[in-house]
Amino acid sequence: MRWTHAAGRGLLVLAVVLAGCVSSGARADGGGGRGPLTLATAGDLTGYLGPLLAGWNRAHPAERVTLVELPDSADETHAQMTTDLRGGDRGRFDVLNIDVNWTSEFAAAGWIRPLPPNRFPLKTFLPPVVDTATYEGRLYAVPYVTNAGLLLYRRDVLDKEGVPPPRTWAELEHDARTIAPKYGLDGYAGQFLPYEGLTVNAAEAVYSAGGSILGDEGTRVTVNSDAAREGIGFLARGVREGWIPKAALTYKEEESKRAFQDGHLLFLRNWPYAYAVASAKGSKVAGKIGAVTLPGPHGPGTSVLGGSNLAVNTHARHPDSAARLIAYLTSEPVQRQVLTRGALPPVRAALYQDPDLIRRFPYLPTLRTAVLTAAPRPKSPRYDQVSLVVQAVVHDALTGRQTPAAAVRRLARELDAVASR
Repeated sequence: MRWTHAAGRGLLVLAVVLAGCVSSGARADGGGGRGPLTLATAGDLTGYLGPLLAGWNRAHPAERVTLVELPDSADETHAQMTTDLRGGDRGRFDVLNIDVNWTSEFAAAGWIRPLPPNRFPLKTFLPPVVDTATYEGRLYAVPYVTNAGLLLYRRDVLDKEGVPPPRTWAELEHDARTIAPKYGLDGYAGQFLPYEGLTVNAAEAVYSAGGSILGDEGTRVTVNSDAAREGIGFLARGVREGWIPKAALTYKEEESKRAFQDGHLLFLRNWPYAYAVASAKGSKVAGKIGAVTLPGPHGPGTSVLGGSNLAVNTHARHPDSAARLIAYLTSEPVQRQVLTRGALPPVRAALYQDPDLIRRFPYLPTLRTAVLTAAPRPKSPRYDQVSLVVQAVVHDALTGRQTPAAAVRRLARELDAVASR
């Protein structure tokens, strides 16, 4: 989805004004660590970021930012960023828009520099997001976008049946098995292809059942529990019994969103952007959907805290300009545009209680609740290896190659091997 040229021009004008406000009283003269920058990010699906940076560039000609868009896939973006950072010297990227769960890995490797907390308005952010930007008690990044998984549902179908959206796994399973087939729909899907999205879905299932995967910054393995067996068992049972369609084993975010948007699913676990896109003009389910927090075994479940943080390469050419750019991108007016133009959840707490924004994005109060009760993915300086293990083992459980109990035992063994390296 791309915004029209007219919308882009309007955003550009606003961004120029905002950039001027942020930089008031400062000269972009290239001194004191100031000068041009590159910003690396995963693919910008809504095209909002280019105009924001164009506004910065107009107001800061000596600190121009070049945007480098990497692949949409988190795994591919991670691979390209780490390859560049491992190269030593300066590399191509000065500022990195990184997945929240890469902060510990990048900080432990020495690839990103500690940041002074007093340069950024951290107290105005939703509290849980700040923790994603720290490692061993120090700030290594600044929260930029947050996220939490939501359960999207066909409101029109549930209204016809006279039932509320599910609050527990039992209710979700019942409705997916009994109501969905009456309307020619599949029951429930998430992101179950073996990639980062499966790690997220698996962690949410374990967390919702009251379990955990790692503790103590990744040095202690905690996954071998009844809660983990219950959570992974819930997903595996759905595939085995058919209320999770086998096609969901091939879904990433976009594929699952498309299935829901095209009218094939009763329930979908996805990020809020999927609600915004599925509600847009031209969608087959526009005006027919709702969103609630994820269910759990006995009531509301726990989402994984998603989103991205802005970090500065240890070898950045102009670290002061990098910090100023981050302050600009996390200012409240720009954060408002992150939501309204990019359909991405902002980190500024006040925006979730703005009446105008709630009218436009009715899921904001639900999303605020989900973020405030969310939990981060397992923190580990070897997170990429942790995630690969979780993906492989849980996918084997979903496809029936292993029982959930055997999968949890294997997870504990393989994660222990990662943690002890």
